Amino acid sequence: MPDAAPEHVLVTTAWVAEHLSDPRVRIVESDEDRALYAMGHVPGAVEIDWHVDLQDSLQRDYIDRAGFERLCAAKGISNDTTVVFYGDKNNWWACYAFWVFKLYGHQDCRIMDGGRKRWELDGRPWSTDRVTPAAGRYAAQEQDGSIRALRDEVLKHQRAGKQLLDVRSPEEYRGERMHMPEYPNEGAVRGGHIPGALNVPWPMNCNEDGTFKPVKQLEKLYIRELKMKRRSPTIAYCRIGERSSLTWFVLKYLLGFGNVRNYDGSWLEWGNCVRVPIAKGAAPGGAEGTASASPAVHA
Repeated sequence: MPDAAPEHVLVTTAWVAEHLSDPRVRIVESDEDRALYAMGHVPGAVEIDWHVDLQDSLQRDYIDRAGFERLCAAKGISNDTTVVFYGDKNNWWACYAFWVFKLYGHQDCRIMDGGRKRWELDGRPWSTDRVTPAAGRYAAQEQDGSIRALRDEVLKHQRAGKQLLDVRSPEEYRGERMHMPEYPNEGAVRGGHIPGALNVPWPMNCNEDGTFKPVKQLEKLYIRELKMKRRSPTIAYCRIGERSSLTWFVLKYLLGFGNVRNYDGSWLEWGNCVRVPIAKGAAPGGAEGTASASPAVHA
């Protein structure tokens, strides 16, 4: 079966409120700040933590297929469950969890537009009740390599001059900031960007209320202004793959890009690698003084 149509992948807080008691729907909160879920979550929502639940504890990779099956079963998710993700940070981590679920082939994944921020602005209720759903039954597929880019694949892609998006802040892109101050343990030896990558900071996809910008505005940015092509292979990256998963979601599901992958190794891997090319400065190729594709957006 094909993925759900784009217009069905993004749902409103009203849609979620109407489906809180629907046994076919599982609401999942995924945050950067784990304290938020305990302070109050959408009634009936379960928590999936990006680090504790989705990451392998011994190597930098995701849980394997068997681990993913156990996670879904424990969270009350079966293969035919509609899973709706939301969270903080304008749905950074919700999109990340969505991407991992797609990596293992879950069919019906959706994002609650605006995440926690929009739910709060809409005056909808929070719950602090402990959620212990009945166990689901789950059989996952092997990882879908068509949506994930590994380092050597990115290097080949870069050398071929194909579409690359760096969604970090302009300071990170230019090599002026090695890591974000709030993440001191997620830095790289070298700063800069992958040569040829356009800098489109992730906040350019979102409105002030946390929702995604209208498709027409996104088309204006990516297609008319940056001249990106929907049919051309595209890779997005950031620091560890969380911000770029949001851009991946926008390109694939809201704009209909046919071949877009998330490089989850991102700058934490690339900036620490031996013998990979790095560019500094505002221009994609690294030449100082050349106009950049990015505005002064901080994230």
